[in-house]
Amino acid sequence: MSALAVYVPRDSLVHRLPAGTKLVCLVVAAAVTFALSRPWQVALALGVVALLYGVARVPWRTALDQVRPLGWFLGALAAFQVVVAGWERAVVVVGGMLGLVLLAALVSLTTRTTAIVDVVVRSLRPLRRVGVDPERVGLLVALGIRSVAVIIELAREVRQAQLARGAGSSPLAFIVPLVLRTLRHADRLADALVARGVDD
Repeated sequence: MSALAVYVPRDSLVHRLPAGTKLVCLVVAAAVTFALSRPWQVALALGVVALLYGVARVPWRTALDQVRPLGWFLGALAAFQVVVAGWERAVVVVGGMLGLVLLAALVSLTTRTTAIVDVVVRSLRPLRRVGVDPERVGLLVALGIRSVAVIIELAREVRQAQLARGAGSSPLAFIVPLVLRTLRHADRLADALVARGVDD
């Protein structure tokens, strides 16, 4: 199974922080990212992220696993930004996105999924009066967190099969099987939920 966003048990300050506090900090960090405008600011932000990973004692290999699946996308985005807006803007945009992905992953790596879901459910309970079902939203959050790792694993399987068939340079040979496998996984998941009494 992919190491993407899988809880890593440690006895660290970051692990001991309440899940709600981490989620609030993540929202604040996202807002701060939009205010970044200089490469040195992005470098400083990434330095803080690296420091947090060190405090959390998360292995660097695990940290790299969080962004490796986005390598192609970030590379294409950087190239586009360089052509359209220059290298400095490319550093700001790609660096900011990289930092946010790493921070979001750090929350998942240092917080059990049940704790995250509990925070979401508690936060949404006041909205029950307007028709929001907090438990259902919590279930969606849990499934979303789990599905990210599953889809990454499916992508790796498809990539390995693609290379074995000698179609390593064909984007179509990668995208089509991945979409089909993802849809099949979604169908199986939906059948399992219905079987357990969760309507569609």
